[in-house]
Amino acid sequence: MDAYDVLVVGAGPAGSTAARYAAKSGCRTLLIEKRAEIGVPVRCGEGIAKGWLKEIGITPSPKFVLHEVQGARVHAPDGTCLTVDSAHAGNEVGYTVDRGLFDRHLAAEAARAGVEIRIKTGAVGLLHKDGRVAGAACEHMGRTYDVHADVVIGADGFESQVGRWAGLETLLPAKDIEACLEYTMVGVGGDPRYDDLYLGSCAPGGYAWVFWKGEDVANVGLGVNLSRVRDRADARLYLDRFLAAHPDLGRGQVLQEIAGAVSVSTPLERTVTAGLMLAGDAARMIDPLTGGGIVNGCLAARIAGEVAGEAVAASDFGAAFLNRYERRWRERLEDDLYRNYLIKERLLGLDDERISRIVRALEDAGLREVSAAAVLEALRRKHPELLAEFDPR
Repeated sequence: MDAYDVLVVGAGPAGSTAARYAAKSGCRTLLIEKRAEIGVPVRCGEGIAKGWLKEIGITPSPKFVLHEVQGARVHAPDGTCLTVDSAHAGNEVGYTVDRGLFDRHLAAEAARAGVEIRIKTGAVGLLHKDGRVAGAACEHMGRTYDVHADVVIGADGFESQVGRWAGLETLLPAKDIEACLEYTMVGVGGDPRYDDLYLGSCAPGGYAWVFWKGEDVANVGLGVNLSRVRDRADARLYLDRFLAAHPDLGRGQVLQEIAGAVSVSTPLERTVTAGLMLAGDAARMIDPLTGGGIVNGCLAARIAGEVAGEAVAASDFGAAFLNRYERRWRERLEDDLYRNYLIKERLLGLDDERISRIVRALEDAGLREVSAAAVLEALRRKHPELLAEFDPR
């Protein structure tokens, strides 16, 4: 019988971070990943901010950082461009990473902390004991076996099955899902000093992006809100149309295509039940305004790993004890997630002309930080007449 203190399902950034901090807390920890290689396939724009890495104990390294930008440019439909330096450009810019290398780096750090890792191993159901989750049935190469654990951390992504098996509500309406498509392209023209974000009808309900990976290599992609398009396949039509409208980008050649969906919802109402915690995309911690999930996932996952260690030390795996994870991650992240969700909802109703008015107003106000709070404060100070369209309050 396999028995561990902590079982983590999913070896993405959140899963590896949770496992590492559980092990650092003294827990015998197993991390499982259903795919044959950690970090593959990539489903990410690969742009991340700089400052948060220190909070999860990761030092930026050429092992996974491909490119560093000076800032971001936000483009309105009328051509207005708002430029912000990287220190104030939000969670989507700063470094462009190779997600495969980044994910494997985090998994390697988990292994160095004492985590046992099993690839090509997926969870196929949860085990229960005395009314709580107590491990998972796992499958490897066609063989099914049980892994008993005092605490299970579900970090199995947007399509999480762990949360559903545990009875946590995970369903999403169309307006809370974005279909994303991205091309990695070589031979593109532009200014690699800045990541570029394009708003408006070029990507209905979402935005288009250019994240540079080198002098002439970039990830060019977009996300479209499912409530604004007929089906997910429309993302390709919008991306190809975007490239045609930007010849410097469109002249490049496609090296890789990445497709997927992200949640742009509020977080789950409950991320804890007896014996189990959810972290990252599985808990709907993706920023609903930007679609970025790595930062929030890793920050919450550190808390999950630490709380797992506290639960093991106290031999208390009930929901009441694990709720300290719920309280801590919500104190750290929840206000921003809910505020950004409300702003996302307002943006769904704005046409190109109104989006352009807002970006022009922010440029006029001298905005130098792209965050929901900074945007609202700039509008309140210089253009209060626009708040009725943009302010979620």
